[in-house]
Amino acid sequence: MENKIKIHLADDHQVLIDGILAVLKTNSDFEVVGFSLNGEGLVDRVARNKADILIMDINMPEKDGIQVLREMNDAGFTCKVIILSSYDDAKLIKEVIKLGASGYLTKQCAGESIIDAITTVAYGNQYFSDAIKDKIFNIYTGNNNDHNQALNPEDLISSITARELEILNLISQERSGKYISDLLNISVNTVETHRKNLMKKLNVKSSVGLVIFAAKHNLITN
Repeated sequence: MENKIKIHLADDHQVLIDGILAVLKTNSDFEVVGFSLNGEGLVDRVARNKADILIMDINMPEKDGIQVLREMNDAGFTCKVIILSSYDDAKLIKEVIKLGASGYLTKQCAGESIIDAITTVAYGNQYFSDAIKDKIFNIYTGNNNDHNQALNPEDLISSITARELEILNLISQERSGKYISDLLNISVNTVETHRKNLMKKLNVKSSVGLVIFAAKHNLITN
């Protein structure tokens, strides 16, 4: 990689930061440009060292991760954020996604996933560990009742047509309806009809639910 991915670490446990540093040093594409042990002044520090990615715990002294994300949004700051937390509470995950986090890992899986997470997020995609994907899927599909739990994912996937799969991939790439209609030479209304049919087939409530379903079941292709 010609330009290294610049990373800032924020966690109130020095031992965790040291552990992540040891892992990141194994990849020559990464450069750790700073670390913080609390959230106070974190946004300013990340801005000064021009970090591309902030890896941040939620539970920090002085200012927690939620406050930092809100401050970044208020400042229009574009640094990508990966949450690294001991918590996997569904409401917390939903909140950090709403605030613009690009990834979420539990600390239990950080060692095995952190390099993939950084690389994925650096190239404009989202990354969630498998356990977090399950939580997100439940959040955006309402998959909390016996009917939903009885649905067989393989049956759902087999019901998707080739054109719907094509559109699902483009939706997962955050392409607009106009972009998709121009690319596939169909009307915007037809794109919207396919999107609604996909939501109905896959039993999800939003485009976010479609993307999470596609990611969870490896339906996204480049």
